[in-house]
Amino acid sequence: MKTLAAACAALALAALPALAEDQEPVTTFTLDNGMDVVVIEDHRAPVVVQMVWYRAGSADETPGRSGVAHFLEHLLFKGTDTLAPGEFSQVVAKNGGTDNAFTSYDQTAYFQRIAADRLGLMMEMEADRMVNLRLDEEDILTERDVIIEERNMRVENDPAALMREQLGAALYLNHRYGVPIIGWRDEMETLDLDAAYDFYHRFYAPNNAILIVAGDVRPDEVQALAEEHYGPLPANPEVGAPRARPQEPRQLAERRLTFRDPRVAQPYVMRRYLAPERDPGDQREAAALTLLSEILGGGQTSVLNRDLQFDSKSALYTGAFYDGTSYDDSSFGLVAVPAPGVTLPQLEAELDETLASFIDEGVDPDQLERIKFQLRADRIYERDSVQSLARRYGSALTSGLTVEDVQAWPDILQSITGEEIVAAARKVFDRKQSVTGYLMPEETQDAPKEVTQ
Repeated sequence: MKTLAAACAALALAALPALAEDQEPVTTFTLDNGMDVVVIEDHRAPVVVQMVWYRAGSADETPGRSGVAHFLEHLLFKGTDTLAPGEFSQVVAKNGGTDNAFTSYDQTAYFQRIAADRLGLMMEMEADRMVNLRLDEEDILTERDVIIEERNMRVENDPAALMREQLGAALYLNHRYGVPIIGWRDEMETLDLDAAYDFYHRFYAPNNAILIVAGDVRPDEVQALAEEHYGPLPANPEVGAPRARPQEPRQLAERRLTFRDPRVAQPYVMRRYLAPERDPGDQREAAALTLLSEILGGGQTSVLNRDLQFDSKSALYTGAFYDGTSYDDSSFGLVAVPAPGVTLPQLEAELDETLASFIDEGVDPDQLERIKFQLRADRIYERDSVQSLARRYGSALTSGLTVEDVQAWPDILQSITGEEIVAAARKVFDRKQSVTGYLMPEETQDAPKEVTQ
């Protein structure tokens, strides 16, 4: 049966390239003011997604003002010279569309999904708030309370979220990736009008933005509309490239922490390692790590699940995570939840034994082929969502990659060998550039102990 299943998977894998060999039609151009534009055509439905991505996220904040990138994202839904507070979203809704925004470490993005014939109106409003934001002290006080309450709900009330913050701060000794996107609470409480405007005037400019339009559009139509609405906006000569950020020093010591909280119902162990990101023209190592995360923690057939859940029955849950789409060094993470009667030190020791055995034994070729097949299928299914396509390109481009890198990525994933995956694992699984955290309830006596290697 195993041989038959492998043969069926191989046949299906061989058939998929015919479905995926044509890239989605992508056209790029740059306006005179430096704004990059990407057009992704999909004419199956009269719908369009407009996304404006700024090459500015929480990792670009000035020290002492953590959370201002996310704060400004909220404030951009306030008024401009021509729009009253809240009117932007009201106009989108009245025209049958939806809109939202998000902030990450490397980017802030604003988007609308709407009928294709309303694209010009969306550009007009988005261009307006790129340069004409109008704020007052009342806006600051009101929205600052909103983001602090958001932190209360998402972080302060969740001990696991609090521990993840501590892990991030311990993993990055110098880089701003160690500061939470939402911000440290004491710094959020001091954010003011000057902080918001400083970030806005520094980063919100057409030459620091990427316009991505995906859906039922033609490139010449998008170019005409973009030149009409975004073209007149002045560039900001102070926008720098490459982005100036503090970098990580050489890491020489493993870090460990224990987070105790009486609200913890389920303890677990989590470890994060520094890991390389996808670089322009050089994505193979990141591709190997992407496959490694699937091999170790991607579902019921993963290595951690097999060894720790099914074989030794020491874990109730295991996982691995890695996202190489970042401007600077990313991280590779592992997590395991102990079964009843298993201590966190015992589970961590078994986790390390499993990693060592995997590196010694190498990659199961059948498992690797199944994962590659699933990744190829996922990419095909993703093409059904123009918003997913726009996000894939926007996230990559604001992380320093190119359109060519985005389009080469699927084939690179398919070409990675088991040997490359093991080599990437050997390099990344260096305890000197890692932090291990124990999450446990306050009353537990299950304190972390030294684990021999």
